Amino acid sequence: MKKRIWLVLLALVVVIIVGSRSDAFNSFFSQHPSQEIVEKVTTQQPPPQPQTLEIKPQVSLENLLAHIQKLNFQRYTTAERSRTRTYITTQLKKYGWKPQLEKFAEGVNIFAERLGTDKTADAILVGAHYDTVAFSPGADDNASGVAVVLEVARLLGSQPTPRTLQLAFFDKEEAGLLGSKAFVSQTKRLHNLRGVIVMDMVGYACYTAGCQKYPQGLPVTPPSDKGDFLAVVGDTEHLPLLGAFQNSQPANLPVVLTVPIPLKGLLTPDTLRSDHAPFWYQGVGAVLVTDTANLRTPHYHQSSDQPNTIERSFFAGAAQIVVNTTTALLEKSDSLATQTSSN
Repeated sequence: MKKRIWLVLLALVVVIIVGSRSDAFNSFFSQHPSQEIVEKVTTQQPPPQPQTLEIKPQVSLENLLAHIQKLNFQRYTTAERSRTRTYITTQLKKYGWKPQLEKFAEGVNIFAERLGTDKTADAILVGAHYDTVAFSPGADDNASGVAVVLEVARLLGSQPTPRTLQLAFFDKEEAGLLGSKAFVSQTKRLHNLRGVIVMDMVGYACYTAGCQKYPQGLPVTPPSDKGDFLAVVGDTEHLPLLGAFQNSQPANLPVVLTVPIPLKGLLTPDTLRSDHAPFWYQGVGAVLVTDTANLRTPHYHQSSDQPNTIERSFFAGAAQIVVNTTTALLEKSDSLATQTSSN
């Protein structure tokens, strides 16, 4: 009998305890917790931290295409190139830059600079030529390159970085790289220049087998016979600059084919056809970013080089690759020269 009474009493105690805990549990979630409880929970059990991802400024395809539409005219005569400079300088001022017109015997370059926070980190230059051949509106050659430089100006102009960001728009490239040759003739300017990124035709892609051609003596294996990749050509004396284009590029962007060129292009003269080449001969690291021009597009130097031939997805991806790489380079201060055992 006593054993039965003790079992009944024990059951009552359990019911009371469980009931009181249940009431307390329901009461806690039916009311707003006090600040003291919130602070205690926050302190003791912090939420899991998301993975740290480096978010690069995102390009605007709308802006890129708008620039190409505004430049949809032949940029060959003196008057046409002056009209082009007016558009470029107006856009730069809109983005907070102070562009300078730099005249040389045959034309006028445009230069702008945003100083970095570390003078010893030197500068990165991003550039493109703005002239065309006669009878071509040059949507790809080279309004596409100009548009990307303007997008770099918009996205990175007010962003403080250790390195200085410089912009250049070269005149008379089609007449024999005259603008870039005039630019590098100012040797004092080159002393603090650590790397140059030149865009020349970055808006055309083709996706059928065999549409991509290659020059003889290419020192790398092409990814395919389709023209769906972005080529970056650099000198072997500055491999870190070239390699920067393959570091941490998202998978949704075009494949990047980096092409290291030895002996400053002596054995591959087809790689010397744009404004990066004069920098090579001054010992400054420079890369050419391109869709490979006449090796891919049938509209090269033709009147058919129109805005409607720009492949939008590829163009936006190419621009984003340039912005990503430029952003990364501006945040560093290390040398971009190839390290050798003698260094």
